[in-house]
Amino acid sequence: MDIGEVARRSGISTSALRFYEEKGLISSVGRRGLRRLFGNDVLQRLALIRLGRAAGFSLDEIATMFRPDGGPQIDRGMLSSKADELDVTIRKLTAMRDGLRHAAACLAPTHMECPTFQRLLGLQGAARLNR
Repeated sequence: MDIGEVARRSGISTSALRFYEEKGLISSVGRRGLRRLFGNDVLQRLALIRLGRAAGFSLDEIATMFRPDGGPQIDRGMLSSKADELDVTIRKLTAMRDGLRHAAACLAPTHMECPTFQRLLGLQGAARLNR
């Protein structure tokens, strides 16, 4: 399958495919003229890369999820750690969402007079200090 077909079938741009190849995440099996050719297994590999990116893994972290022969080698501990990170992010986003919903419906004369909104501002200030 040439790079254009891989791009069409995977929904990933040809420039991203070339970048993934440079990073060692995928590899071409040859060329037809100037066009890279890939095996059919590249689509599954790209699906795993896309899933990893959606879960928040870096490309370097994703690279460790493949054996040298290209097969998956996924560290379950790394998955568990990422799930824990996602739990923290979900809790923070849920609190932010709830605060925004409250602020949108709050009966206080101004947002600055709303204790809930003030707590929301305090959380954001504390988050910046913790970075």
